[in-house]
Amino acid sequence: MTMDEVSVNVYGNTAVAFTSQQEKSKLNGKDISGHYHFTNVWVKKDGKWQVVASQILLGLGGGRKVSDMRRSPRRLWPRYEGWSRQGIRVIAVAVRNIADKTSCERDDERDMTFAGFITFLDRPKEGANKAILDLARLGVSVKLITGDNKLVAQHIAGLVGLRADRLLTGQELDEYHEEALWHVAEKTDILAEVDPNQKERIILSLKKMGHVVGFLGDGVNDAPAMHAADTSLSVESAADVAREAADFVLLERDLDIIRRGIEEGRKTFANTLKYILTTTSANLGNMVSMAAASLFLPFLPLTAGQILLNNFLSDIPAVGIADDSVDPELVDRPRRWDIRFIGRFMIEFGVVSSTFDFITFAVLLTVFHATTETFRTAWFVESLLTELVIALVVRTRRRFYQSRPGAVLLWSTVILAVLSLATPYLPFVATLGFVPLPLSLLATLSGITLLYVFATELGKAWFYRRTP
Repeated sequence: MTMDEVSVNVYGNTAVAFTSQQEKSKLNGKDISGHYHFTNVWVKKDGKWQVVASQILLGLGGGRKVSDMRRSPRRLWPRYEGWSRQGIRVIAVAVRNIADKTSCERDDERDMTFAGFITFLDRPKEGANKAILDLARLGVSVKLITGDNKLVAQHIAGLVGLRADRLLTGQELDEYHEEALWHVAEKTDILAEVDPNQKERIILSLKKMGHVVGFLGDGVNDAPAMHAADTSLSVESAADVAREAADFVLLERDLDIIRRGIEEGRKTFANTLKYILTTTSANLGNMVSMAAASLFLPFLPLTAGQILLNNFLSDIPAVGIADDSVDPELVDRPRRWDIRFIGRFMIEFGVVSSTFDFITFAVLLTVFHATTETFRTAWFVESLLTELVIALVVRTRRRFYQSRPGAVLLWSTVILAVLSLATPYLPFVATLGFVPLPLSLLATLSGITLLYVFATELGKAWFYRRTP
């Protein structure tokens, strides 16, 4: 984690580097209850090895033995709490000089002298508060999971707009069995003083409650939770282990990037669903109409070449669905893949499509007494028109004229609709079995298409009243 400000209060001017682990054990033979972060640092100075043991338990001032630190905590504990409440991470440092040797062991970490403090101030990124509010408006709940002490975590949470009173510590977390933790983790905004295994438990608990969980981490200790999450993110400056565990690596440390990514993901999902709903309902309707017509007609309703041309032309506007505009209500909350919803939509709107195909068949055979070529040409025009306009209708839950489609989808649909009406009069179409249609028949087909749009709008309103 990048530090905006670091202040060091130790004896001497030796620079050191720290690696942390969390333990629950004894210090110099004395029981230390609870969890604490313990950092071991070895430094060679003036020909002598120094072992520096750092911990968050604070005691007396410089020059006292670590074993004496718990006897009179009054002097430094208020200082520790005061710093922590300001969001400053505090580490107490103890040292011991030992004889020069090629290696150092854990047993050397005894009879140490308390030297002073190291404090870290890591301010939240500018704009974090707004990004979290924007995520909340998208239905994304943000939780702070950290190994820092609860006072620091509460201060940081308050700065970024999280509920500081909804807090759970690692020690409290261990008291919950798995099923209880499922419910507690869901209602908690801050989880402090947790170790890597506890982070993983928290992620798994949230998933058990049906949430899709993303985890943003940059340290080695975050790797287990990142593997457990549905989606894991890290930053370019993170530890190698964290970057390798991440599904996405952010090039900028900015929560707003995550918000934009979520919005783009939901737009992609919405447009993918539009294509599936449009294609499945139209194809089911055409399939049923083709099969039913073949039972009573003495000829095929369409030739193979006409079917291929119809499919090719109707698929062109589908390219524009990928870049189609999306209504705000389709990205305001997370949505999931629902096969039952797709199946119901396909059947109900497929039936509407087939109904108007049968109306077209009846008009062609009883009113216009169409020949084989005229029947095929007319149904080709009607089938292509209805497939084109259905995409504009079902792409939105609003009335189709209240939601402006993307430019590619709109203009490709308009151009192909005009082309479909002009197809019977184009040169060389006779090779595909098309013939010119009377203008009265063409007007009738256009009227049937408008009625189809009206019926689909009514059906859509009824469908979505039953489907939240």
